[in-house]
Amino acid sequence: MTESTKTAVSGPSSSPRRRFALWQGAAALSTLALVPLATGAMATVDSKTQEEIARFMDVYLEVKSNYVEPVDDSKLIEGAINGMLASLDPHSGYLDARGFSNLRTQTDGEYGGLGLSVTMEDGVVKVIAPTADTPADKAGIKAGDYITHINKELIFGLTLDEAVEQMRGRPGTEIGITVVREGQDKPIEMTLTREIIDLKPVKWEVSGDVGVLTVTSFSADATTDLKAAMMAVEKSLGKKPRGWILDLRSNPGGLLDEAVGISDLFLERGEIVSQRGRKKGDIERYFAEPGDLAGGAPVVVLIDSGSASASEIVAGALQDQHRAVVMGERSFGKGSVQTVLPLTDTTALRLTTARYYTPSGRSVQEGGIEPDIRVPQISDPDYASRPKFRESDLRRHLINEKKVDNGLLEKDEKVDPRFTATAADLKAKGIEDFQLHYALQTIGRIGPVVPRMAQSGKPPVKPAKPTARN
Repeated sequence: MTESTKTAVSGPSSSPRRRFALWQGAAALSTLALVPLATGAMATVDSKTQEEIARFMDVYLEVKSNYVEPVDDSKLIEGAINGMLASLDPHSGYLDARGFSNLRTQTDGEYGGLGLSVTMEDGVVKVIAPTADTPADKAGIKAGDYITHINKELIFGLTLDEAVEQMRGRPGTEIGITVVREGQDKPIEMTLTREIIDLKPVKWEVSGDVGVLTVTSFSADATTDLKAAMMAVEKSLGKKPRGWILDLRSNPGGLLDEAVGISDLFLERGEIVSQRGRKKGDIERYFAEPGDLAGGAPVVVLIDSGSASASEIVAGALQDQHRAVVMGERSFGKGSVQTVLPLTDTTALRLTTARYYTPSGRSVQEGGIEPDIRVPQISDPDYASRPKFRESDLRRHLINEKKVDNGLLEKDEKVDPRFTATAADLKAKGIEDFQLHYALQTIGRIGPVVPRMAQSGKPPVKPAKPTARN
């Protein structure tokens, strides 16, 4: 779930692939598909199921008859639906008219609010990551912060949708936020001004002879924007850059076809990602088409604990295809696929229906993408004390089929002497972003590479257009 309205699914006029999307946030950070609800589902209802439905009706009738105040039917049914889906996993849920509308409008990458990806933990709103250059980011809200009050009112007990709705509002209006941060003695009071968050999915800059491409979200047209950014870098330099840095840090996800498209820009061939459903044969595969836009130039992909879903697809594809060096910190670990199943014209279910896998067959669920070179963000003075928040921390998260020991992934045998400088030391040297600085240095030591496939076997064939399955 995100304060940014969630991430979008396109409408019926979209292309078949466009229907698949990656959900931002942590009820959030998932893959979505828009398909009709199966009308034959009730055919599987057996006698035991009928007994359980009868038990539900008994409770419903008791509440209707004996609760201290009259209760509206729609309120009871919606509460029951929310409870049923909440019992499954953090990413399944019910979309009422407001939520479904927000989901659709998010495709445009524009909304009014603060620019936060959030989830709910023990009844409290927890920040996954602020979006760069938004009011939340400028105010200093950080991943792992807890939002306890909005405009001095306690929000404990609200649903995530209700809390998110309070954070949205007319651009230019102020909102008071109370933040509790581990390591701070007192809550932090902030006053933010809401803005139209027009998510520019891609930003670019030139550092020396290296092109730096920052993808902040996988919203509509991100692939097209990245192509334009790469051409702008070349025009600025007057030549091909020595290499590229693809910055996916704190990128919570977006549309699946944009993740596939951006991966394809750096690949000549090979599988990018596959998604596998409940049934053995329920597999969709996505492949690269010929044409590496970077021409084999070195690529470094930057990730961190806020890089999720679509970001992990790109990082995993380029890592498995040996096309890029992945650098930074272990990613969020969001590896499940959600499908949006319309119930009416205005309501829908968001249901987990599949898992996705990198070209080598790895599931990133729980474990995330482990960087080839771990580089901490030591230019952040709060780096050491601020807790990391990932998929494996969510209650009822899906378990990876191959159990991942996250403790081992986080364990360092000894401190790397290259990473002992303090934030103050780096600032004195003019280094504000150590991970980016280290990536730029690394590009200078990498020669051009020849793309090669991570898998052998049958030559890749572009699959038929994907179709959603119930």
